[in-house]
Amino acid sequence: MNDGPRPFGAFVADSAAAGRLVVQPRMGFGDPEAMRAGLARTRAATATTVGTLTIDSYTRVGDLAGARAALAEGTRLNGYPLVTHPLAVTRALLGGLHDDGFPVQVRHGSARPQNIVRALVAAGLDATEGGPVSYCLPYGRTPLRESVTAWAEGCELLAASARSGSVPHLESFGGCLLGQLCPPGLLVAMSVLECLFFAQHGLRSVSLSYAQQTDPGQDEEAVRALRRLAGEFLPAGVDHHVVLYTYMGVYPRTERGATRLLEASARLALRSGAQRLLVKTTAESRRIPTVDENVRALETAAAAAALAGPPDPAAHDTRSEVYEEARTLVEAVLGLHADLARALPIAFERGLLDVPFCLHPDNAGRSRGVIGADGRLRWSDTGAMPIRPDAPDDLTPLTADGLLTALHHMAVRYDRAPRDPVAVRAPDSLAPRPT
Repeated sequence: MNDGPRPFGAFVADSAAAGRLVVQPRMGFGDPEAMRAGLARTRAATATTVGTLTIDSYTRVGDLAGARAALAEGTRLNGYPLVTHPLAVTRALLGGLHDDGFPVQVRHGSARPQNIVRALVAAGLDATEGGPVSYCLPYGRTPLRESVTAWAEGCELLAASARSGSVPHLESFGGCLLGQLCPPGLLVAMSVLECLFFAQHGLRSVSLSYAQQTDPGQDEEAVRALRRLAGEFLPAGVDHHVVLYTYMGVYPRTERGATRLLEASARLALRSGAQRLLVKTTAESRRIPTVDENVRALETAAAAAALAGPPDPAAHDTRSEVYEEARTLVEAVLGLHADLARALPIAFERGLLDVPFCLHPDNAGRSRGVIGADGRLRWSDTGAMPIRPDAPDDLTPLTADGLLTALHHMAVRYDRAPRDPVAVRAPDSLAPRPT
C-alpha cells in the first residue's frame, strides 16, 4: 500500500518516458497563503511541473530566533521558514496540492540541513537538494568538515524517513558551484561525487545537476558525460536522473534576451537527455520575480522543449574531453578513501578539487577558468588538480576588468544576439590574447 504521493524520482522518470520535460521554478514566500498560491499556480501551469518550497535566509543559516522575530514583526522574508511555522500550517499549505500529480521539493542552501530535513519529513515531504560541498563552499564560512558531518546526518535522517511506497529523493547542487566560470569537468565530477556521498548515507533516489554555461555544444557534452558517469559510478538500484539549471550567472536585462536564454536551456535539456529543468524568469536581472513571471517562465520553457522535439537518436554518450576530465577527478577523490565523508575534505586540503574564484577558506583558490575564443569554458590554471590547463600558453592573465567582462558574457551575448545563440561565437573581447 502506498501511504503518500508518488516518489519524486518516479514522477520525473514517468514524465520522461512520456516525452515530457519536467520544469520547476525557484519560489519561496514567508507568508503561507502566498506560498500556497504560488504552488497552486505552478501546479496549474500549462507544463509538467513540480513545486518548490524555497527556504528563507534565516533558516538556511540556522538563525531560527531571527526567523521567529521576523514573523512576529511581519517582516517580508525571502523564502518559507519551514522550521519556524507550525507544522499544522505547513500541512494545510500543502493540502490538496502535494499529491501523485504534483511533487514538491524543498530547496534551501544550508551547510547544516538537519533541522530542515526533520521539518520537511514531519510535513509529509521527502524531496530536497544540496550537498556537503555545494551548500558549503559558495554560501559561507562553515568549515567543510563540519558541513560533511552535518550532511551525512541529514542524508541519514532523510533516508530513514522512507515509508511504505515512498523513496526519499536528494538532488546534488554540485553542478552549480558558483554558477559560472567553472569549466564543466569539475561541475560534473562534483555532482557525481555528491550523489555517491548520498548513496553511501542511505539514499536510493538522487538527481545530478548541471548549470548551463557559455557554449551549447560543451554543455551538451557535459550533460551526456554526467549521465554516463552516473551509470558507471552510482551503485546498482539507485534511481537517478539529471536536472539542468538555466544559466545562473549575470542574466540578460532585456525581456527578449532573457527569453532567448531560457528557451536555449530548454532545447539543451532535450538534446542532452536531462529530464528536469530549473527555470529563470525575465525579471532575474532586476528583482525577485512574481508568481506570474515564474509561471510564464515555466510555460515558455515547456513550449520550447515541445517544439524542439525528441533528442537525436543518432547521438551517443561517447567519451569526450569533459567526460575524461570529470572521470579523472572522481577517481582521484575515490582513491583517497572509500568513505567520501573522509575523502572529500582531504581532496580540498590537497587541492585535488579546487573551485575557481571561490573564497571559502577550505578551498585552495589556485584554479582559474576562462572563456576561450570559441566560447567554451577552459582552465587557465588547474592548481594541484590532476588535470591540465587547456587554454593557450600565451593567455593574458585575467584582470579585474577581464573578469567583469567574462561575468557579463552571457547577458551581453543574448541581449545583442541577432540570431539563434547556438551559432554565436564568443565576442573578440573575451578571446585569449597574446602578451
